[in-house]
Amino acid sequence: MSSNKNVVPEAKDALNRFKMEAAAEVGVNLKNGYNGDLTSKQAGSVGGQMVKKMIESYEKNMK
Repeated sequence: MSSNKNVVPEAKDALNRFKMEAAAEVGVNLKNGYNGDLTSKQAGSVGGQMVKKMIESYEKNMK
């Protein structure tokens, strides 16, 4: 069984927008669809930026 199933399918578009925003912030040019030509460093910087923004949002909402 795949662990990549969407728990909330309606959130897919929001997550894709969030990913594109994070990529733009770190200077990575993402395309809609396949992005397998990215280096590990580029992909990691996008994921890292997403985590950073999620943590900042969580901390902001805790106050």
